[in-house]
Amino acid sequence: MRHLKSGRKLGRNSSHRKAMYRNMVTSLMVHGRIRTTEAKAKELRRIADRVITLGKRVPPSALEGLKGAEFDSARARRIHNIRRARKWVHDKAALGKVFSDYAEHFKERPGGYTRIYKTGFRPGDNAPMAVIELVGLFDAPEKPERHVEESVAEESVQAAPAEEAAPEEEAAPEEEAAPEEEAAPEEEAAPEEEAAPEEEVADEEAKEE
Repeated sequence: MRHLKSGRKLGRNSSHRKAMYRNMVTSLMVHGRIRTTEAKAKELRRIADRVITLGKRVPPSALEGLKGAEFDSARARRIHNIRRARKWVHDKAALGKVFSDYAEHFKERPGGYTRIYKTGFRPGDNAPMAVIELVGLFDAPEKPERHVEESVAEESVQAAPAEEAAPEEEAAPEEEAAPEEEAAPEEEAAPEEEAAPEEEVADEEAKEE
């Protein structure tokens, strides 16, 4: 049985792995969204959800209206949770967002504070990539690059027939106009040929006289 075997090792020893998780959690809290491998994103989700839970236990709005011993007790619990979260978040600005902005944002949400999107495979080692983000901070997920390339290819294929059809429509009037230009010299040449016999008849009459 696999007792005490949970979690991915990711090819690292324990100290290296913990340091990597600290950096990733800090970056996620600062930016709200990061791109990494799918295996790292799934391990990061477990830690990030715990950090958000610590932040929302005593949000800033919970301290409003408290006085005396109740205020001191709530403030002590808040400070205790901040110290616990500092184990993973090594940035003051990120820690402040966890216990203020994110605490109020996820106050009514019972869990599941992060979301993972698959974004294809990394060039080189073909590792599956993913985007992990905090829920509700962004309007729409990042579209995978392969979907973007397919949509651009479809647009170019649809635009190609329209561009080729334009010259054909312009060329049609020119082809119709060509016979009219050729017909004009024939009409002018006809009177010249008819005029030639009249001049010969006039010369013959002059000779007879």
